[in-house]
Amino acid sequence: MEDEPKGKEFLARALQKEASAEAALRPPTFEEFRGQPRTVERLRIMTGAARKRSDVMNHVLLSGPPGLGKTTLAHIIGHVMGKDVHITSGPVVERPGDLAGMLTNLAEGDVLFIDEIHRVPKTVEEYLYSAMEDFRIDIMLDQGPNARSVRLDIPRFTLIGATTRMGLLTAPLRSRFILQSRLHYYGKGDLVGIVERTCGLLGVCIDDGGKGEIARRARGTPRIANNLIQFVRDYAEERAEGRIDREVAAAALSLLEIDERGLDEMDKQLLFLLARNYKGGPVGLGTLAVAVGEEPHTLEEVHEPYLIQEGYLQRTPQGRVLTPRGWEVAGEEPGGFAAQPELLR
Repeated sequence: MEDEPKGKEFLARALQKEASAEAALRPPTFEEFRGQPRTVERLRIMTGAARKRSDVMNHVLLSGPPGLGKTTLAHIIGHVMGKDVHITSGPVVERPGDLAGMLTNLAEGDVLFIDEIHRVPKTVEEYLYSAMEDFRIDIMLDQGPNARSVRLDIPRFTLIGATTRMGLLTAPLRSRFILQSRLHYYGKGDLVGIVERTCGLLGVCIDDGGKGEIARRARGTPRIANNLIQFVRDYAEERAEGRIDREVAAAALSLLEIDERGLDEMDKQLLFLLARNYKGGPVGLGTLAVAVGEEPHTLEEVHEPYLIQEGYLQRTPQGRVLTPRGWEVAGEEPGGFAAQPELLR
């Protein structure tokens, strides 16, 4: 028992160090941020206009798959506006008192970033309405005959919400964001630029072939690209005297079972299963989850978006169906499309 506090302290320091390392790789300005040109241009206009008016920037909602830069953009907005960024997540804000504590600790113009905002409890979400519009909240104290409402005025602030599931946000909350912008997967050119910048910050020796190989297998996601760089760097230090070229990067990523398409072991297992066991589908999400031993939410949020966007998988009302590209990866001849030719359109 005596070692427990030391263990917690060590874990806290490790998590803080990991967060600091990730933060060090984030671009601090819009100029250094690669990709998402439409979203960046919209935010440039909003921050520029707010600064000219010496006003608080309006609320922003960012949506899209994880790892595309929602948190980074929140930090850039805070940097451009010259304000502090306070970060929390939806599940952490369990009670209205938690929200009140965060809001009253803000300074004028600060940025409050709520990740996974769709997971904010409904009872707390209702308090956000008046906070976003009128910059005040009414908190109920006590219960029964002693219950009373206390109005708290809060500093004018900017709320930046981030969500991976826009459809789970209620209409009243969504309508209170002046800007709603979706982030998309990155093209190879932007990812090459991100890989180059990260390698420069980390002091990694890499040539153009290595940059391209990592970018090609990063699933269109900067966070994944940065994670791959760290492993490829370790591999190069152990096996290639610290230098990364196309062959070294390919060998390292093959060791991670990430192929040249960016597909990992679970992606390929899903496609093989659909081809060999279910003749290409359609198959329900729950059935697939049981077959591969994974949670349905993980398949839907982590694996399916990339497979669908790249054209390996298709969602239909009846279930998941392999596309011709998916059959090609599975190495099988199409066998489930003959009876459903409309799925090929």
